[in-house]
Amino acid sequence: MHGKFSASMNPHPVGAGIGLRTQHYKDFLTAPVNIQWLEVHAENYFGEGGYDLHVLQQLRKDYPVSLHGVGLGLGSAHGFQQEHIAKLKRLIGYIQPCLVSEHLCWGAVAGRSLNDLLPMPLTRESLRLFCDRVDHLQNELQQRVLIENVSTYVRFQHDEMSEAEFLCQLVKSTGCGILLDINNLYVNQVNHHESALLALNRITSLPAGSVGEIHLAGHLQADDCLIDNHGCCIAEPVWQIYAQACEGLGSDVPVLIEWDTDIPALSVLLSEAEKAMQIQIAAARRFQVKGLG
Repeated sequence: MHGKFSASMNPHPVGAGIGLRTQHYKDFLTAPVNIQWLEVHAENYFGEGGYDLHVLQQLRKDYPVSLHGVGLGLGSAHGFQQEHIAKLKRLIGYIQPCLVSEHLCWGAVAGRSLNDLLPMPLTRESLRLFCDRVDHLQNELQQRVLIENVSTYVRFQHDEMSEAEFLCQLVKSTGCGILLDINNLYVNQVNHHESALLALNRITSLPAGSVGEIHLAGHLQADDCLIDNHGCCIAEPVWQIYAQACEGLGSDVPVLIEWDTDIPALSVLLSEAEKAMQIQIAAARRFQVKGLG
């Protein structure tokens, strides 16, 4: 039986945020940065002490912080590390994040972590397993966790539902939220001929508040597929889907610019964040006009 958990005891972030990377520590420590909130990969701050955790604690005084997990592998068939959850729980105590998130994936086999976000079989059996894992995680942390849709390069022959349907059932069964990655929707549309807008419509049909965060990122065009590399500016088709998401979700869902490889100057990330905010604002204005009409 799942509990009903709030996203966090801390204020929910609003507007646009960026992922905090070591290359930009000096920028943030030198002067205030015009950004609404920050997100970090939780595992980078699992150490007890050290400079990275010191910087994060300092910045937490001025910016809401979201903890984004990349290593738990909730869907791994032989379980996941309780030690990992303990470290995450300790970090939550240190940082008091506004949001906590993980991925719809597995990442371990035979006691070995594969350091990848591997796709879940989209079956009813897999859904039951993932529901149990999310229930366990939320009960351990005593708060709601957001689960992110992932980019994939294979689908399983025995899939019984779409990824969007899987996520919707997960939300209904566990009370978790969704971290909606728009770039991943587009990558999967190209790689698997799955409609990003159909997936978006299914997710936006959930009750208000089900989507707790949005991710935007760049991708790489390879010979026969798109690769979710988070190493360039956001592509125009992704912006277009994001605009549709703002129409369906409203303007109060926080949006993050993800950039993990070939890290540019901070000004580039801030420019992308500003564009995301302008799209949100435009969607909110259109919504107000429709309401008045």
